[in-house]
Amino acid sequence: MRKVVLMAVLAASVAVAACNTMSGAGKDVTAAGHAVTSTAEDAKH
Repeated sequence: MRKVVLMAVLAASVAVAACNTMSGAGKDVTAAGHAVTSTAEDAKH
């Protein structure tokens, strides 16, 4: 029984860490997109 509980806690921890990592990657991609858009707007003017 302890093994099952330990494995469930470990799996939940990994899932939460993966979500946080993907969230951070999404923010990085969004920031890069804004930088490209800003540069393109500056080049147009």
